Amino acid sequence: MKITIYGKQMTVRESLKELIEKKLQKFDKFFGSETEAFVTCRVRKAVKILEITVNYGGTMFRSEEESETFITALDRAVESLERQIRKNKTRLEKKVKGGAFAITDVDDDDEYDEEPEFEIRVKSFPFKPMTTEEAILQMNLLGHSFFAFTDAITQKIGVVYKRKDGNYGLIINE
Repeated sequence: MKITIYGKQMTVRESLKELIEKKLQKFDKFFGSETEAFVTCRVRKAVKILEITVNYGGTMFRSEEESETFITALDRAVESLERQIRKNKTRLEKKVKGGAFAITDVDDDDEYDEEPEFEIRVKSFPFKPMTTEEAILQMNLLGHSFFAFTDAITQKIGVVYKRKDGNYGLIINE
């Protein structure tokens, strides 16, 4: 697994980097060597925030944890990722078409607008053709409230989202 560790407005100590790499090695049993993991460390007031995003062939697993120390946040994030992977690995293999777990190039550049009032986070990644059900699964894996995708049948761009009533919605491009 390729691991990229960076600090947002901070420098990550070498000892923490080594600990993160050691903890993430346990995921090698689930993924191949071409899998990418991005770890972001940041501090907001007195709270340490650690975010881990694992990209496995276009499927992303994500966990973000807050704690008083980075070590505690790391332990919680690794446990959360492991639960996600175990819970969804079989379902992903059954539902996702053949070749969907093939490694793809992902451009995960984060750009931040320096406006003092709010922050705009820009991410770009290729849209993998998938069914609505696969898009909902991917949205839930990421822990987001919406997910944009290309419909595998119509080749149109769509957005699935979680409704307040607990159901899901679909917006399609006409």
